Amino acid sequence: MLKRTPLFPVYAEHGARVIDFGGWELPVQFTGIQKEHDAVRQQAGLFDVSHMGEVRVTGEDALSFLQKITTNDVAKLENGQCQYSLMCYPDGGVVDDLLVYKISDNNYMLVINASNIDKDMAWMQQHLVGRTEITNISDETAMLALQGPHAERILAKLTDAPIQTLKTFRFLPDVKVAGINALLSRTGYTGEDGFELYIDRHDAVQLWKLLLEAGQEQGLVPAGLGARDTLRFEARLPLYGQELSQDISPLEAGLNYFVKLDKGDFIGRDVIAGHKANGTPRKLVGIEMIDRGIPRPHYKVFTTEGTPIGEVTTGTQSPTFKTNIGLALIDSAYSALGTEVNVEIRGAQVKAKVVATPFYKRKP
Repeated sequence: MLKRTPLFPVYAEHGARVIDFGGWELPVQFTGIQKEHDAVRQQAGLFDVSHMGEVRVTGEDALSFLQKITTNDVAKLENGQCQYSLMCYPDGGVVDDLLVYKISDNNYMLVINASNIDKDMAWMQQHLVGRTEITNISDETAMLALQGPHAERILAKLTDAPIQTLKTFRFLPDVKVAGINALLSRTGYTGEDGFELYIDRHDAVQLWKLLLEAGQEQGLVPAGLGARDTLRFEARLPLYGQELSQDISPLEAGLNYFVKLDKGDFIGRDVIAGHKANGTPRKLVGIEMIDRGIPRPHYKVFTTEGTPIGEVTTGTQSPTFKTNIGLALIDSAYSALGTEVNVEIRGAQVKAKVVATPFYKRKP
């Protein structure tokens, strides 16, 4: 039996096509991936991301615990600030990537990937430190993401909260949006400006409808997983299971900035420090097709002489640029910009080249 979010009952009203996504019945699209992608780039899109996991971490040793299990420096967080981070295995592979929200001293919220909730909870229980409590609040929490250049204007119609001055990776822990209690953050997973609203699951349908109504004038549309994936991919934001996994380290994925080796010990630190000192054998790079063909996940990548050097992690025809591009994890020796490689597409080796990422960057 597939799991459903509290918003499942309204999907049909918007013409959603639902798929099995990691055990969840979720909309891959409503009116079409291209249309939804363009709306987020140019106006605004509303995503149901209630399948994501939320975990409360409390207690006097909460900070010590989070410092031990995550790669970023949690001690640097102020109240009302969040950070992107990773949990690693001792060998440097990734358990999950996540967001850490500091609500107050000894009181944090983690946002983790839906397909990893059980695994992450077991991992955290195994590594608890001192007086720390972890509580899975995923089932009672719904999460809506309002993304795009008009997101702030739309949200301002429904709240008196000071969202105009809310900086990126900051949040307001207790605000009213259309009379509904919410934790409101400004992070985004699309490459655009945007907000996340964490609310009680029973308020999800009402807030979804009120947001769509408020955003009608600005071109707000419901958006599904398909557009979420193309948007995050163009912005080079990683997806667990593709750019990150138990077999791919943060440094191989190019996430060095989120690994603070100087903060003290954490799980996986020794191996990751070795990677930093000696370089990683593999590197995640952007590729653009020279010949015709679309690079898809798991397509093999070769040198121009035909030696296998890695594989594509994500690839598609870019909805923004109409070019065939991908991210590929390949031998570091071939990662320099401009290097020509071959991608195996339907049995034929097709020319591509290594290009700079992110493919898309929002104008300030």
